[in-house]
Amino acid sequence: MKAYRCRICGEVYIGIQKSKSCPFCGAHDKYFVPAEEWKLLSCETLSEITKENLKKALDLEINNTNFYRAVSQKSSDVYVSSIFKGLSKVEREHASAICKHLKIQKPDSDAGADRVSESDRENIEEANRRERSAVKFYGKAMKEASEKEIKEFFNALMQIESDHIKLTD
Repeated sequence: MKAYRCRICGEVYIGIQKSKSCPFCGAHDKYFVPAEEWKLLSCETLSEITKENLKKALDLEINNTNFYRAVSQKSSDVYVSSIFKGLSKVEREHASAICKHLKIQKPDSDAGADRVSESDRENIEEANRRERSAVKFYGKAMKEASEKEIKEFFNALMQIESDHIKLTD
């Protein structure tokens, strides 16, 4: 058994072998390292534009977490429910990682849960729209960030959200 740790979310995974991505936030392989090599991707001081973009990212991730959780609870299709339960957990981890950068507690919010449709197809289409919007946002935020570590953080989130699009295409 060996311990691995994610440079994006900071979570620890103990397993026989290294996962191809973080099982908590979905970060790609290069961010998932042996625990003894771990250092959280972070920055002590943030520019005002970075702070604003992190706050927008937090709203986006909380909104998506709540939407995905609500869909997972509403759908009677086991596969659809499973996808949305998994997405909800990953998006929640993104929100937690963003809070670490902002040095705040994760806010309590139900935003997004009210957008759920009765139709799995419509919910999948909405999820796809949300993920595409997130990719676009993170690309913009990455370009606007002046901090190297935050650029890398936004890039990692953009890659993860791109993976989510494949689930909803």
